[in-house]
Amino acid sequence: MIDVIIYVIGTVILAMWLMIPAYISNPMAVVFGGGTPIDRGMKWTDGQRILGDGKTIRGLIGGTACGIVAGIMQIYIASYFASAFSILIIPTMTAVITLSFGALLGDLIKSFFKRRIGFVRGAELPLIDQLDFVAGAWLLTYIFDPVWFTENFISSPSIIVTVLVLTPILHRLTNIFGYSIKLKKEPW
Repeated sequence: MIDVIIYVIGTVILAMWLMIPAYISNPMAVVFGGGTPIDRGMKWTDGQRILGDGKTIRGLIGGTACGIVAGIMQIYIASYFASAFSILIIPTMTAVITLSFGALLGDLIKSFFKRRIGFVRGAELPLIDQLDFVAGAWLLTYIFDPVWFTENFISSPSIIVTVLVLTPILHRLTNIFGYSIKLKKEPW
């Protein structure tokens, strides 16, 4: 029983460790957001905004930069402590960048499709809202760093499942916190 508990705790820690650049860039886009929308007010052929006011250049750049900084810190921490803690996988710089930017790209793509199907800004789309950034981060990382992604995610189904279960919980808690400190207009 203790072995199972240790395995579960280790899997949760490793899953969170691997996702740090994405987990940091997504909420930091809200913190740094505001200003000029990415779509600059342009509308799609359906007459609706391409992305809307909630997706800004400042948020995209600030969120991505924060994820990259967090990833660089991971590289140094893991390099320094790798011999003591074998669970600390060293991310590649490519993975750091693609996890950070991919998370926000996934969110942008989701927003584009939400506008197409008639969702207004801030409307909740359960599970999609919580996992869009994971899908974007994973897809971009798989495209640009397939070896690292395969070694750390595809070869470990328990990590994938853990991320897919843990992320909606963390996402909801983060959004409730952002709402309570007036960074978000909705708690989801």
